[in-house]
Amino acid sequence: MKRVILIVLTIAVATGCSVFKKYSRPENISTDKLFGEKVVVSDTTSMADISWREFFRDKHLQEYIEQGLNNNIDMQIAAHRIVEAEATLRASKLAFLPTVGYAPALTTDNNKYYSRQGRTAFGYSLPVSASWEINPGTLLNNKRRAQAALEQSRISRQSIETQVVASIANLYYTLLMLDAQLAISESTAASWKENVRIMRAMKDAGMTNEASISQTEANSCSIDASLFDLRYEIVQVENALALVLGTTPQTFERGTLAEQQFNGTLKTGVPAQLLSRRPDVQKAEYSLKLAFYNTNLARSAFYPSLVLTGSGGWEDAFTRPASWFFSFAAKLAGSIFNGGKNNAALKIAKAQQESALATFRQTLLTAGSEVNNALAQCKTASSKTDIRNRQIAALESAVYSTQQLMRHSESTYLEVLTAQQSLLSAQLLQIADQFEGIQGTINLYRALGGGVDSVLDDESEDAPESGKVKRGKRKK
Repeated sequence: MKRVILIVLTIAVATGCSVFKKYSRPENISTDKLFGEKVVVSDTTSMADISWREFFRDKHLQEYIEQGLNNNIDMQIAAHRIVEAEATLRASKLAFLPTVGYAPALTTDNNKYYSRQGRTAFGYSLPVSASWEINPGTLLNNKRRAQAALEQSRISRQSIETQVVASIANLYYTLLMLDAQLAISESTAASWKENVRIMRAMKDAGMTNEASISQTEANSCSIDASLFDLRYEIVQVENALALVLGTTPQTFERGTLAEQQFNGTLKTGVPAQLLSRRPDVQKAEYSLKLAFYNTNLARSAFYPSLVLTGSGGWEDAFTRPASWFFSFAAKLAGSIFNGGKNNAALKIAKAQQESALATFRQTLLTAGSEVNNALAQCKTASSKTDIRNRQIAALESAVYSTQQLMRHSESTYLEVLTAQQSLLSAQLLQIADQFEGIQGTINLYRALGGGVDSVLDDESEDAPESGKVKRGKRKK
């Protein structure tokens, strides 16, 4: 037994430290200026720390997000993949244990000696066998790879969860925007019908002509037609929302755009926090971990493995009396020549690891770009608010003034038409600006890694340096 232990230790030393090395994040992964040179942050407080239930205050939206997370098909598929990865990890852990089996056998012999005596000889054996392949590098890296695959599957589910939350929120607020535009268009359409009535009265009084009435009626019909387009867009968005929620098309109960509020200010935190908050960034790093352990496995193929086998049991043979039997063997197996397959496998694994590293870097850069774009979107929408309010106030005054002047024959109908069309356009743009600000806030929340109820709590022995965070549970 001492010799067996000595052989095992010899294999472990011969295999080398590189095969047993744990994954660590490459030192050349930098998050400096990831949000852009103009965005300088030092406060670690981030709006992504807020759960979506606290971030979105609209009760209807909260119900739809809950429904979407429970019914979304992609979420269900991701849950099944987690179960699959957990089973794979259990199998990799059990590979450290020996394999034990049994193979009872019954034999008969009807040779000339026994046939002369008119009988058949029977023999049987009840063996139990065991085998144990000891290759520390292969076994350990298989277990670590399975652990990384399990955590990656959990991260994948969280990535889908953030997408579902953001998609439902964007579709919901798109409905609120279209509702507001429809309300303004309906109000404007009613005003234009009143304008037609006034123009007819002015013609009867000799204050205008038939051409002005025709222009007014044509403009009124144009606005009436736009109402159908808006209603059609609302139906399309409702159908898209139903698809994300995993339900049939229907009309969804909702609030109004004007009453929407968000919990929290536009705080980004520091760029390095994306490594522990963004599910897609974490998923890319776990892909790098998998490639790292695949490379270790490819290196392990160059070293020998020790195979221990043993069997024992009870045997009743033809030529000797029944008795116990036992056997044991130790075999050291390794490759001398296999046509360069091991070298090729190692080169492939290294190339895949470099590719995974490049993907990790690209994913991190993309995350930083999305944060920068969302910040710019929020600031742009906010900057236009006061300007748009002044524009609408000026156009309302222009519409009133031109209408009064036209009634006293001091202004043409074309000036009134231009002022009213400009006012409607500005009012619709004001709603679009408000929606753009809301959309920017949602995009920033998601870009920073917000929108999940639970985040990774990696307790594995080789967890990335992103840090441990608490795991929450989604309410049912």
